[in-house]
Formats: sequence, structure tokens, C-alpha cells
Amino acid sequence: MRAAKGWLQETTGGLPKIFWYLWTGTLINRLGSFVLVFLAIYLTQERGFSASQAGVVLGLWGAGGAVGATVGGTLSDRWGRRPTLLTAHLGGAVMMLALGFAHELWAVGLGALLLGLFAEAARPAFGAMMIDVVPERDRLRAFSLNYWAINLGFACAAVLAGFAAQAGYLLLFVINAATTLVTAVIIFIKVRETRTITVSTRASAAPVNAFRAILNDRVYLWFVGLNLLGALVFLQHISMLPIAMADSGLSPATYGSVIALNGVLIVVGQLFIPRLIRGRSRSHVLALAAVVMGLGFGLTAFADTAWFYGLTVLIWTVGEMLNSPSNATLIAELSPSELRGRYQGAFSLSWQLAGAIAPILGGLVREQAGNAALWFGCAGIGLVMAVAHLVSGPARERRALALRTAGAPSAPLKTAEPVGPSGG
Repeated sequence: MRAAKGWLQETTGGLPKIFWYLWTGTLINRLGSFVLVFLAIYLTQERGFSASQAGVVLGLWGAGGAVGATVGGTLSDRWGRRPTLLTAHLGGAVMMLALGFAHELWAVGLGALLLGLFAEAARPAFGAMMIDVVPERDRLRAFSLNYWAINLGFACAAVLAGFAAQAGYLLLFVINAATTLVTAVIIFIKVRETRTITVSTRASAAPVNAFRAILNDRVYLWFVGLNLLGALVFLQHISMLPIAMADSGLSPATYGSVIALNGVLIVVGQLFIPRLIRGRSRSHVLALAAVVMGLGFGLTAFADTAWFYGLTVLIWTVGEMLNSPSNATLIAELSPSELRGRYQGAFSLSWQLAGAIAPILGGLVREQAGNAALWFGCAGIGLVMAVAHLVSGPARERRALALRTAGAPSAPLKTAEPVGPSGG
């Protein structure tokens, strides 16, 4: 019992209150995140769209997210983290309902585009706020705890959504919108603004200068590019995996149960990952993660039963678990403090570009070259990523060390003009 208490204190103790409010909002929001999990099935089975049309709609979601990530990163640095989060969540709830009531392909596509914009505009602000309030020494476990909450919610949502869909797909959209609104209320009541204004912030506030700074940061751009490759593989579990399972004669509820294994494994194991990888080379951890993730998706080519699909999910989930904490701490350490929101936005942009490209590319490869070619291609990308992480890793660590030495990224800067709760 004493050992368990010591482990719990080591894992959760000492983190600021704002972190726990953000953590709670994340958990509640993810508990209702039904729509994206089942969107491909909803579009093909409920709305009667083809796999290619469903891929285009999912691609529009990603395209909207790419715009949202860019705008959200800029707004979080210039307007404030808190107002950006509130606007994004309120807009996301409204568009979630609009998408649920849309019927025609053009209306569904437009709804997905706008929903992606609002939903992903929140990510850079959320990430910047986490870095603002959590000291560098605690970030690995803080990001791991947040990732744990995301996947606890996801695991529950994936199972519940399979049953909720039987009562009508509209219910999925309504619940998703409601939990998004609850998250906005928590932020409004409990979370203060964390952005600070300093002389250096004013000097770098011009969007053109910030954009140029990111474009000139080749170390960070290589890191973002590698994440884009990984996201192209990872997002196939939302777009092509449910279609492949349907072709194998498996029901949407079975897909929900199988994909829930991803969240369950993370919930069980993620709290132990920080201790496992602490002190190890991040480049080696990221390379191993890429190989394991590629292997898991590659084995999907041979799957035709629920248990085999479940096995592949468990394998690539291990890669995801190794990848996420190292990624999160690297983003924090590679981001200049006055540009945290925009650096977070640039990283989120890689996910959104992948969200736009992955379903379209996956659908085309699957239709033109076959199911096996798609999954073997995912395995090949994983191997390429592993080599690239080993080659580029030393430059990333030198860059992180230089920023730490300069004293910029470790904690929020001393405020010359504190920003009020309204974010003004």
C-alpha cells in the first residue's frame, strides 16, 4: 500500500491546479468524442457515400483542421490561450450539431471542413497553456497524464458509440456537442489566462516575423515532417481500418470494441511509460516507436477476424505509447517561449495535413493497388521514419540544449504587463 501511494504521489503530485482543470476538461470531452471514431462508417452505411467520397469528407475535416491549427496557434500567442480555447470549443459544439443534421454530400463536406477548423484551433492553445503552467521537470509526466485522460475517454467512447449508434447516429453528434460545451464551461469558470506579454513577445508578435522564424528553424521543420509521415500511417485507423473490417464482414460495434483496445492498453500502461523511457535517448525511443507502429499496421494486411484485428491494434498502440511522451516534451523544448502557440500550431498542422491526405491517399491506394499494398506501405513508412529519427536526433537535442541554456523555454517569462482573465 505504501509503495502504491508513493507511486501515485510521484506520478500525480505537485502539478498545478490549472493543469488538472485542463485534464478534467480533456477527459470529459473525450468521453463524448463519438463522431470521428465512427464517421467513416456513418458516411458509408448511413449516408450511402462511397469509400472515396467518405475519404474526401474526412480529408475536408483535415483541411479545415490545418487552417484551424494555423489560426489557433497565432491567436493563442496574440489574443490569448483562454479566449482561443473558448471560441474553438463553442464553435466546435455548434458545428458538430450542424454536421449531424446535414444530408447532402456538399453540406456534409462543408460541415466537416468547419468542424475541423474549430476543433483543431483549440490544440495549439491547449498545448501552449500546458507548457506555460507546468515546469520543465514535470512535463513528461504531465503530458503522459493528459495523454492517459485522452485515451481513457477514447476507450469508453469507442465502446459506447457502438451501442449509441444503434439508437440513431444523430445521438452521437448530440452527445459529442454536449461534452464539448461542458469543457468550454470548465475553461470559462476555472482556467485563467496564462500567456504573458514581454518586450520579446511584442518584438516577435508580427505574424510575418513569426512565420519566417518557423520556416528558418530547419531542425523543428524536420521534426514536424517526420510527425506528418507518422500521422499518415496512424490515421488509417480512423479512415481505412473500419472499411477494411466491414469488408471482412465485421459490424460497427465490433470495430468499436476492437479500436477501444487502443485506449484500454494506453489507460493501463501509459502511466508507467515515463518511468520506462526516463533517461533514455529520445531519438532511439522515437525510432523504436516508428518500427513497432509500422509493424502493427503492416500486419493488418493479414487480418480477417476480430481477434487478429485486435492484435494489430495492440501492437501499433505500443508504438503510439512510446512516441507520444517523447514527442510532447520535444515540442516544448524546441519552442521559443514567445512563439509557443505558433510552434504548437505548426506541429498541429502536420496532424491536420495528414488528416486531409491520409483518408484520400489510403482510399486511392486501397482501390488501385489493393488492401495489402496499403498496409505494407504503412510498414515501409515506419522503417523510413526510424532511420530518419536516428539521423536527425542529435541536431534536435543540440537545439533543445541551446534553448534551455538561453533560459527561454523552461517556464513562463516574468510579466511586464499581466494579461487579465478576459485575455485582453
